[in-house]
Amino acid sequence: MKRANPRRKWSTTITKAADQFSKAGWSWGCVSAIDSDGRTIWIVDAHRGEGKRFVVRADEKLTVFVELERITRELALSALPW
Repeated sequence: MKRANPRRKWSTTITKAADQFSKAGWSWGCVSAIDSDGRTIWIVDAHRGEGKRFVVRADEKLTVFVELERITRELALSALPW
């Protein structure tokens, strides 16, 4: 039985999330940096033309995209006329 490669699964998830942001009109960028304790951190900056901007920082690349997706989904739901 062939095992799924978790790194490939993460890469696919990140690619899908990035595509969804772009299709929804978000401009975004992702960088890695080293914090003052020598750890690698990931930062995603996403913004749209109407002035909405989000900067998310996390210890893992997948986590930063999942968190950004959660925030933008909440924003979209809050804009619905209930």
